[in-house]
Amino acid sequence: MPPGDVSAVIGKSVQIKGELQGNEDLLIDGQVDGTITLHESRLTIGPNARVKANVSARDIVVMGLLQGDLHASGRIELRAGSQVVGDLRAGRLSIEENASYSGKVDLLQSGKEEARSAAAAVQSAASHAPVSPGTSPSPATKPLF
Repeated sequence: MPPGDVSAVIGKSVQIKGELQGNEDLLIDGQVDGTITLHESRLTIGPNARVKANVSARDIVVMGLLQGDLHASGRIELRAGSQVVGDLRAGRLSIEENASYSGKVDLLQSGKEEARSAAAAVQSAASHAPVSPGTSPSPATKPLF
């Protein structure tokens, strides 16, 4: 990432313990232990970074080592060579070849509640549909979620 694309930088030799908050894009290439919150900004974990933190940002790009949960309102990108241990929650997810990841993934959808309502309606209809003895309901009547 060219230096002109980042508003703030935490360099290789910098170590931070505690809570980071801000409203501008941030590149971390050092060591951070704690929490990172950049709700309206992009966070980039550089290739030399060692981060142990729960992270919340608009977009998150990981190239280094990160241990903690990630929450992005936009996109999470795990680049080649990155190592991540933690749960991911985002609108979009990109994992490049040779990225290492361990944890759960929750992709956010704008119509998630509508999908759950539709699934409940299907399940309700299936529970009230008559089924002949010795047969099972068709796959279309089984709950979606």
